Amino acid sequence: MADSDAGIGGRKKRKLHCNDADTDLCLITKVSPLPTGLPLRENLKNFIQGEKQMVISKEISASSDGAQWQSIDWKSVEAHVLKLQMRIAKATREKKYGKVKSLQWLLTHSRSAKLLAVKRVSQNKGSKTSGIDGVTWNTDVRRMKAVNQLSRKAYSAKPLKRIYIPKKNGKLRPLGIPCMIDRAQQALHLLALEPVSETLADLNSYGFRPNRSTADAVSQCFKCLALKRSAKWVLEGDIKACFDKIGHQWLMDNITVDKRMLEQWLQSGYVDKGLFYDTDEGTPQGGIISPTLMLMTLAGIEQQIKSTALKMGARANFIGYADDFVVTCSSKEVLVNDIKPLIADFLAERGLTLSEEKTKVTHIDDGFDFLGFNHRKYKGKLLIKPSKSNTLLFLRNLRELIKKHATIPVNDLIKLINPKLRGWANYYRHCVAKQVFGYVGHKLFQALWHWAVRRHPTKSKDWVVHKYFLNRKGQWQFHGWQKIMDMDCHFNLFQIAKVPIERHVKIRNAATPFDPQYQEYLVKRKSKRLARNSWKEPVPTAL
Repeated sequence: MADSDAGIGGRKKRKLHCNDADTDLCLITKVSPLPTGLPLRENLKNFIQGEKQMVISKEISASSDGAQWQSIDWKSVEAHVLKLQMRIAKATREKKYGKVKSLQWLLTHSRSAKLLAVKRVSQNKGSKTSGIDGVTWNTDVRRMKAVNQLSRKAYSAKPLKRIYIPKKNGKLRPLGIPCMIDRAQQALHLLALEPVSETLADLNSYGFRPNRSTADAVSQCFKCLALKRSAKWVLEGDIKACFDKIGHQWLMDNITVDKRMLEQWLQSGYVDKGLFYDTDEGTPQGGIISPTLMLMTLAGIEQQIKSTALKMGARANFIGYADDFVVTCSSKEVLVNDIKPLIADFLAERGLTLSEEKTKVTHIDDGFDFLGFNHRKYKGKLLIKPSKSNTLLFLRNLRELIKKHATIPVNDLIKLINPKLRGWANYYRHCVAKQVFGYVGHKLFQALWHWAVRRHPTKSKDWVVHKYFLNRKGQWQFHGWQKIMDMDCHFNLFQIAKVPIERHVKIRNAATPFDPQYQEYLVKRKSKRLARNSWKEPVPTAL
């Protein structure tokens, strides 16, 4: 709360201004008794007019902020930021780290970068989730005001809000939610750090990187294991509590970013159930910059693995995705006696350890699961399929969804199921999944049949078939119908068994958005990918 004094006829008044985070137009005025030198009515009239002028000026300011945000030329802003990022990447490739720091300073103090940072944190999926201060930037006025307030000077990070989300194994994963201003500061400095991270990252690291996906990692697995002369042994690796255990001192000594800002984020602490806790290690799962810090922590491991294998007369390949990785090798002994200890030492230097329960050496004929895919050779032929555990988990979730909504209209049920089917099919449509898609479709049909029969226990099965299913070329298709704008429309269940299987074209290993020689390649690749993903079965269709 800020105090100010202004004279009215020789007397003083006191204004109490609300915190800008609470509201954009907030003015509480406490006035001492009006002076008696002028008639009371005239004093009151003058005072009210003055207050109106102050409120109008604030409204005009807020209106101009909103209009200013709407008038931003985002293409020019992005082009300006990208130009600086490419200069940072070039300086990193040339190992001119003094120049890197100078360019990073220039970028983090540019208005274009601040605009992009605020846009990213205020218009993404998590923008409606507030930190411990309860503030969100949900209006153009607040976004523009945030840009003007985004400064390094006197910045102090607030504690994180601790929440928990369920994991596949039934345990809870802790997430630390920063306040909006802290997210914006992280996003701003991420713009300066990402060109460095992309330049130094391992060639076959695919998690949390632009233009890369799990499909690229799986394609690299196929490339390393498909041939007869390919490696037969695989080390499945998992880093234990990677985000929570990274050493702060290692980050401070090795990450090319503003040290004062980095220390603020690492030492901010968190609030859980009303209690404050210090953070002595790790980066918060929920911070925008945390994945990039983790990637830079692991950068360099691929080259060390390959060099060690060559010294021992073997061939090895590394494929990583975030804190999961696999190492293929032609020799089991080299994997166990040389590469695994090397990885353990590499991680220990950074405060990390391998998960003993998830790290193991497997023969390719026995197969292994990686990123939800099962990789296994059958009579010398490598097949990559959806993993059995993920398939059964997906079906269990679908059954629970159907059981939970036993009484809702059929159209609403289809609207709930279809996005899940599409998402799962899109994830696996680049592998040998046709048979699994058919299996999922069959089990889903059975679950929906039981759902329909239970809703009408007194009706015959023929009646249920006529009401809920269409006969399409000898196949029953679950559907519903309703009237939309005086037109009868029916809603079809997404046919997962008909999803086409297409081979994914892996990204070039060295391609980054901050290297000019790959700009045209990445644009063409993106347009081709959008064209391939354009297929969609329409949900509502006219009868």
